[in-house]
Amino acid sequence: MDDLRFYLEYMGEAITLIIMLVSLAGLIIPIFPGTIIIAIVALLYGIVTGFDTVGIVIMIVITLLAVLSALADNVMMGAKAREHGASWVSILLALGGAIVFTFVFPPVGGLLAAPLILFLMEYRRHGDSNKAMRTVKALAIGYGWGFVIRFCLGVVMIGLWGGWALSN
Repeated sequence: MDDLRFYLEYMGEAITLIIMLVSLAGLIIPIFPGTIIIAIVALLYGIVTGFDTVGIVIMIVITLLAVLSALADNVMMGAKAREHGASWVSILLALGGAIVFTFVFPPVGGLLAAPLILFLMEYRRHGDSNKAMRTVKALAIGYGWGFVIRFCLGVVMIGLWGGWALSN
């Protein structure tokens, strides 16, 4: 019976790790919520194996990192666009358009809408397509930095879960 229990625990941890690693790799796809999936899988692991004090603390940290990760793209894209002269109105409209068009034309509607709306708003504001394009390039650079942050946070989240799994 102990052998069966050991085998089931080992397989459960292996499956959990595989799902987490696939979710981490999935961050390459812009709309894939990899870090959110990592947090959900960690939560399921805790529900199945039980939460001790260490598990509760680690789960809270993993959840906070997942929320931070979810905000990273928007914050970095907005910050970079603002740094290159985009107005707050343009940034907020681009963000709002990205959210709406993600649901209207999944999976790429938001990815296309944000830079297009930012370009149109900045072109309307300045009448200069080069200036408008610079803000769109900055937006893309911000997205790239957002990806780096999300990926790093995902690695930390998996590492925290690994420490938790080893402590059980």
